[in-house]
Amino acid sequence: GELLSGPGDLALDIDPKLAWALGNRQVFPLDLNKADAALIARVPGIGIRTTQRLVELRMQRRIRYEDLTRMRCILAKAKPFIITSDYHPPHAETTSEFLHHQLRDRPQPQQMGLWG
Repeated sequence: GELLSGPGDLALDIDPKLAWALGNRQVFPLDLNKADAALIARVPGIGIRTTQRLVELRMQRRIRYEDLTRMRCILAKAKPFIITSDYHPPHAETTSEFLHHQLRDRPQPQQMGLWG
């Protein structure tokens, strides 16, 4: 798929969707009130089911940040990549390197064995 295309190896410390978003910064931030459903589905932290709900909701009214909270989006990942009627990401979070560092998966602590 397109998520895996591109130069180099797949980063192991971030999920493929986040890697795609970081590699395609010209697409973001994405206005959830105007964007195509296919692009909304590419936002890290927003899944397919939530994308469908957002498209249905914006037929009734404009999407607000609290709507994403209610839909249980992973806002820690989504925030730098979205615009809603009441939220715009701060400019300090615009570099891909900064976002990669902030959003990478932290290794899970592992319990040591009883005898080392």
